[in-house]
Amino acid sequence: MKNLFTKLFVNAGVLFTVLVLFGCSSSSQIGQSDISKTSSAFSNLDLDTVQAGQFDTGKMWTFDFPPKKYFKDEYKFDATDEWLDNVRMSALRFATYCSASFVSEDGLVMTNHHCARESVTEVSKDGEDFHTNGFYAEKLSDERKVKGLFVDQLVKIIDVTAQVQKAIDEGKTETEKNTNKEKAINTISEKYKAETGLECSVVKLYNGGKFSLYCYKRYNDVRLVFAPETQLGFFGGDPDNFTYPRYDLDCSFFRVYDDSAKPLKTEHFFKWSAKGAEENEPVFVVGNPGTTNRLQTVAQLEYQRDISNPVTLYRINELVRIYGELIAEEPSRAASMQDKLFSFSNSLKAYQGIQKGLLDPVLMQKKIVFENKFKQAVQNSPKLNEIYGGLWDVVKTSRNEARKTAIEFAMINTTVNPVFIPKYFALAQDLIKLANELKLPESERKDEYKGEKLKETINDIYPADFDVKLNNKLFQSHLNMIVKFLGKDNSFVKKVLNGKDAASVYSDFINNSPLRSKAAIIEFASKGADAILNSNDPAILIVLNSKDRALELRKANTELRTKETVALESLGRALFEVYGTTIPPDATFTLRLADGIVKGYEYNGTEAPAFTTFYGMYDRYYSFNKKLPFSLPEKWQKPPVDFNLETPMVFVSTNDIIGGNSGSPVINKKAEIVGLAFDGNIESLPGQFIFTTEANRTVSVHSAGMLEALKDLYRAKRISDELREGKIK
Repeated sequence: MKNLFTKLFVNAGVLFTVLVLFGCSSSSQIGQSDISKTSSAFSNLDLDTVQAGQFDTGKMWTFDFPPKKYFKDEYKFDATDEWLDNVRMSALRFATYCSASFVSEDGLVMTNHHCARESVTEVSKDGEDFHTNGFYAEKLSDERKVKGLFVDQLVKIIDVTAQVQKAIDEGKTETEKNTNKEKAINTISEKYKAETGLECSVVKLYNGGKFSLYCYKRYNDVRLVFAPETQLGFFGGDPDNFTYPRYDLDCSFFRVYDDSAKPLKTEHFFKWSAKGAEENEPVFVVGNPGTTNRLQTVAQLEYQRDISNPVTLYRINELVRIYGELIAEEPSRAASMQDKLFSFSNSLKAYQGIQKGLLDPVLMQKKIVFENKFKQAVQNSPKLNEIYGGLWDVVKTSRNEARKTAIEFAMINTTVNPVFIPKYFALAQDLIKLANELKLPESERKDEYKGEKLKETINDIYPADFDVKLNNKLFQSHLNMIVKFLGKDNSFVKKVLNGKDAASVYSDFINNSPLRSKAAIIEFASKGADAILNSNDPAILIVLNSKDRALELRKANTELRTKETVALESLGRALFEVYGTTIPPDATFTLRLADGIVKGYEYNGTEAPAFTTFYGMYDRYYSFNKKLPFSLPEKWQKPPVDFNLETPMVFVSTNDIIGGNSGSPVINKKAEIVGLAFDGNIESLPGQFIFTTEANRTVSVHSAGMLEALKDLYRAKRISDELREGKIK
C-alpha cells in the first residue's frame, strides 16, 4: 500500500471515485460486458446457497468497543483494559497518510520506508542521495528533523453520539439535519480542543450509528533516524506490488523529541520480539485504516461497479500510459516522473482488484444476503420498521437517479483533480474570465484587469513551468475519452469536435491553438473579448459549453447526496441497534485493532509459505539477472559473513488491513513487535467492500529480519541495541 495510494484513500475517501459523483443510465453499458463474462463464468454456481460470512464486514475493531469476549473465545486471550490502553497509547498516526508506533521509551518510532520517502527527500542536503544509499544517524546528534512532519497519539475517546444525533433530529429537512450535524460536530471538536489543548475531532462510526470524539496528542519535532535504500524498501517494484511472496525491507525509524529538544520519554511503547512471529500464532495489527465501504448498501456497491469504477479505471490507465510514454521518449524525465508513474500503477492495480471483487457474483451475493438479513431484522420489529424500514429504497432511488447523469458530469467537469485534467482548461478559463471583464466598462472591472495591471495579468496566464508534452498528451486523452463515453453524436461532443474527428481536432490544436504558447496567448488576448468568446479552439469550447451544465449537475448531485447521507446515517442507527458492536464500523483513518493468525495460503496452483527469508530475495536478484526492479545496492550484493540469510524477512497473516494501515505495528499477545505491516496481497484488494480470510493476507516485515539487517548488514548497532533494550543503551 504505497504512499500516494494510501493518501488517496485516507484524505479523500477513495479520491478517484469522486471523478464520477453520480451515475448515468444511458451509459450503463459501461462495464456490462465484463459483468456478463464474469457472471457466465459462474453460471454453474447456485448462488442461492451462498451465505454471508461472520466477518464479511471485517475485523477492524475500535478501541471504543474492543471485542474482549471474542478475543477470549477465539484466542484464549484476556485483553485487559490495561493491555488495551497501553496498545492504544503505543500506536501512532503518522502525519495524514500512514500509521506508526513507539518502539522504545526514548521516543523511537517505527513506520514503513514508503511512508518515509518524502521525509528522506526533505532531510537530504546537496550532494546527498539517501534514496540510493540509505540513511543512518550514527549518533543522536545526527538525527535529522523533518520539517512539517508530525505524529499523533490517541489519548482520549469520548462518546458524543447523543449530542450529535439530538442535533440531527432537531432538523426538519435533510439539509437542516445535515447542517445541524456539522454544526454540532464543529462545536464539540472546538470545545474540547480549547479545554484540553489536544487535536480533537468527531468521528462518525457505523455510518452515523455512533459518534466518538477522538483527541490526540500531537508531536511536531520528529527526526529521521534510519531508512534503508529505496531499492530495499521497494524490492521487486511494481511487478511485486500487491503480491506475495515478498522480499521488502519496508521499514524506517524516526524519533520524537520533546519541547526541550530532547528525546521524548514515553511510558507507552511496544517492546521488541527478537524471535518474531511464528506460524499459526495470533497477532494483532494496530493502525489507522483509511476507508472501506463494507457497510454500504448493495445499491451503492452496484453503482460503484457499474458507473464509478469503469471511468476511474479508464483515467488511471491513461495516466499510466501517458507517463510511461513520456519516460520512454525522454529518459531524462524518469527522475521527476517515476514516482508518479508508480503511484498511478499502484492505484491501477488496486482498482482492478476492487473491480474484480465487485464483478465476482459470489462476493456480491454475500453482500446481498447480509443486506437481506439486516433488512429482515428491521422489518420484523414494528418499532424499527416504522423508523428505518424504507431507508434502503431511499438509497436505491438516489443511486438510480444518480445513474442518469454521472457519465455526462464526469466528462464535462473540468475542475476535478488536476492530475487528470490538462492545464489547457485552466488557461481557457483564465482567458474567458479576461474576456468577460473586458466586456465591462473599465471602471467596473476588477483591479487586475485595469490599466497597467491588465498587461501583467495577461502575461501571467501562461505559467513558466507549463509542461507542453504532458499537457498535450492529457488533452489528446481527454478528447478520446469524451468521444468514448459520450459518443460522437452527443451534442457536447459535436460542439467540441466541430464536424471533425478527435485526431484531426488534436492535430490542429497542438499546431494552431491560441493556448499553445505564452506568445500565442498574448497575441490572442489582444484581439479582444469577442475573439475569445467566439473562438473555435476546442479547449475554450469545452470550458464554455460545460460550465453552466456542470454547475447544474453539481447542484443536483449535492441535493441527492444530502438526502442520501441523512438516510444512510439513519440506516447506521438501525445497524447499530440490530448488531451493536458485534461487527466493526467502516474504516475512517482512526485507530483500530485487527486480529488474525500467521498463515500461508494456496495460490496459483501451489502454496505460499507463511514466511520468506533473505535467501528468497537473493533468488529473485539472480533470477532476474540483477536488473531493476530486482537489483540490489552494493552493500547487499556481498553481505558480510555474519549476516544470516535464513532469517525470516517477510510474513503473511489473516489480519484485516487497507490503505492507511501502512506502518502499522504487528504485535503478539504480550504487546511485543513481531512485524511491521506494509502491504496486502492481490487477493486482499476486494477488502474495500468485503473481508475474507481464505486468501486475503496482510504482508509484513518480520521483526527478526529487521533486527538482522540493522545489526549485521547496516551495522546500525545503536538502533538494534535500542530495539532490544527498549531504551537508548
